[in-house]
Amino acid sequence: MSTELPLFPLQTVLFPGGRLNLKVFEARYLDMVGDCLRQQRPFGVVCLQAGGEMQRKDQDGNPAPVRFHDIGVQAHIDEVDAEQAGILHIRCSGRERFALQNPRRQPDGLWLADVALLPADELALPPDEMDDTVQSLREAIEAMRREGAEPFIPPYRFSDAGWVANRWCEILPISLAAKQKLMALDDPLARLKLVDEFLRDQGVIGG
Repeated sequence: MSTELPLFPLQTVLFPGGRLNLKVFEARYLDMVGDCLRQQRPFGVVCLQAGGEMQRKDQDGNPAPVRFHDIGVQAHIDEVDAEQAGILHIRCSGRERFALQNPRRQPDGLWLADVALLPADELALPPDEMDDTVQSLREAIEAMRREGAEPFIPPYRFSDAGWVANRWCEILPISLAAKQKLMALDDPLARLKLVDEFLRDQGVIGG
């Protein structure tokens, strides 16, 4: 089954369970947010491969080319602030992953696509040999909270391999392409294993 979803191409990778804060001021996205709120539906976040987040035109006045990955994540709008006319600050949470089908651009520049939802991660316990990776995430969270930051959306699920892997992926200093590949992995244990290997290679946890 597929459903139509408005898209917000960004230079970021949203993960299921992740937090996303956006400043919205372009007309196409202000309209999109209004429609999503009225219809109580999500929009899709896809990571850009080419082109910018803001709508640009080429020398002939046509929309500049935009290319994005074909797997994204649904974003649910949790809060909206409208402190200035024509500007919205929205806080979103990542939900289900999806695969794009037939993306198309409207005359106003907004992208739409038919999307097929992908299965959520199966609940799996982190293996014992990855206890250091789990504990290091606990410590990273506590360090950020001591500095006044609440990095992730509670509840924290340290017994869920997919959740642990996703939260690490959000804060690791790796490329967007690497984050995209990790997000697109169907196996949460494989995703956590790759994170664990990276942390050991970087000396964050013991070898």
